[in-house]
Order: sequence, then C-alpha cells, then structure tokens
Amino acid sequence: MDIQAIRAVLKGFGSWMWAAGLAIALWLSPLAAQTQTPAPAPEPPASAPHTGTLSSGDIPSEKVSQFVRAYLAVVSLVEAREGELQSAETEIEYQRLAQAIHTEAMATIRSADLTPQEYLQLLELAKVDPDFGERIATQLQEAIN
Repeated sequence: MDIQAIRAVLKGFGSWMWAAGLAIALWLSPLAAQTQTPAPAPEPPASAPHTGTLSSGDIPSEKVSQFVRAYLAVVSLVEAREGELQSAETEIEYQRLAQAIHTEAMATIRSADLTPQEYLQLLELAKVDPDFGERIATQLQEAIN
C-alpha cells in the first residue's frame, strides 16, 4: 500500500477512510457466511458477557492493534487485486477472482487473530463512535510511520 495515500487519507480521515473500509466490509460480508468453517466460534471470557453491542471502552488496545493490522492488510490486498477484477472478461471469471480475493481477505483477518465478525463490528464501531474512530486513526498513523 502506498504510504503517501494512507497519509492523505489520514489527513482527511473521516469520510473516505471509512467509506473505503465499509465498502470492503460490505464486499466481504455477503461471502463471509459462505466461507465460514463449521467449527464453533470461541466463547467470550466469562467475565465479559457479550451484549451484542460494543462501546469503545470495551475494546482492549490489543484488539485495536489487531484490527489496524488486518484493516491495512485487507485494503492493501483489495487495492493490489482490483486490476484483476476490472480486467475479468466474463462474469464467471469475475466471480472466481472475487471469491479468491475474499478467501485471502478472510485468511488475512484471521491471521490478525480476529474473526470476520469482529472485524466488521470494529469497523462499524469506528464509523459510529468518534472516540473509537480516533483510536483507530491514531494507530493507523503509528502503523504507517
């Protein structure tokens, strides 16, 4: 990923960054269910019951770091493979490439120790919670410097 592009995005942080992230998330989410393995999801710790909603205070720094690492990797992956999708000559070829990119993105997210669901939840939280969005922006800035 081009560092200058990331810096430009961080300067105008709000709209473009999260629009791009949400576009990626929306692109990934319909296919996420198709690539889920039947293995059960890890249980949340007993001391932190899952209420279905997150607040920025609930997210540990380690999880934010995992998200930032995954986000940058997924954006980079999509940017790197975008040309392949645009040059697909048939719908079948396009779908095959999209599925391959999706599979690679899911593996990238999992390699950052996140589930696809966690990734999407954190992305949405960053969009709607200004404090959490600022935490993400700060870590993104640190990650690219």
